[in-house]
This record gives sequence, structure tokens and C-alpha cells, in this order.
Amino acid sequence: MSLQSVRAFFAAKQLDLPIIELEVSTATVALAAEAHGVEPGRIAKTLSFRLGDGRAILLVASGDARIDNRKFKDAFGKGRMMDADDVVRMTGHPVGGVCPFGLAEPLPVYLDSSLRKYDEVLPAAGAVHSAVRISPEQIAALTEGQWVDVCQAA
Repeated sequence: MSLQSVRAFFAAKQLDLPIIELEVSTATVALAAEAHGVEPGRIAKTLSFRLGDGRAILLVASGDARIDNRKFKDAFGKGRMMDADDVVRMTGHPVGGVCPFGLAEPLPVYLDSSLRKYDEVLPAAGAVHSAVRISPEQIAALTEGQWVDVCQAA
């Protein structure tokens, strides 16, 4: 169902963006990078956080980037990663296939500046064996995402 919600999202935006479906799992950055033959940094991972004020957000970052706790706290205040059940309920996507497209609930999307070094990245597309090739700027435009700097350099 999640893969279909991503397809519907792209169709609603009149975007002919092919979804890559593989026979192997791409549920982790390492698996996705190997399956697509790219460096891990080109995998755009989508992380789900619950902030101290109760809000839920999505953060899309380069696959090789790590959250910088100080930068994160400066940008958002306290936060913690959501558990798998909340991720599935709020995004409609399984862990390992989470992306900022075709969400079950509207969530604010933030894109970490670690993505800006790439002209094209590969976020998941709603399933643990799917992805799309897309520019970081296009992700921001499609999701009305805001740019932040909350990760450490790889």
C-alpha cells in the first residue's frame, strides 16, 4: 500500500518519476548503496523524530551523515527518534522504506544540508526494496521541505 501512496503522490504532482523496484532489500543505507551501485552518501535516508513539544517531523539526510546532537537541539529543541509503530502509523511506510512522499499524515519535512553536495540522491519510495533518483532541490520543492544544518560532516 505504501508504494502505491508514493505513486499517487507523484501522479498528483504530475511528476513522471520512475520508481525503482529491486529484488533485494534496500532497507539500510549500506544495502541500498550496494544495490544501486552508489556511495552511501547518495542514499537519502528519512529519519522520523518526535520533538519535546510533541510535534513529529521528518528529516532527510545524506546516508553517511550523523545527527549532531547540539545542532539538532539548537534547531528543534529536544527530540527523539520515533519507535517503529509510530513511524508506520504516521508515515504509512515501513521502517526501511520511509520517505517524505505519499505520507499517511501531513508531516513537516526538513532536509539536512548534507544532501546539497549531490546533484542526485536516492530516497526510498515507500517500500524496503524501492527508491527514486531525484535531486535534493526537487525533494524540497515537492515536500515544501525546509533546509537545516543538523548533521555532522561524514
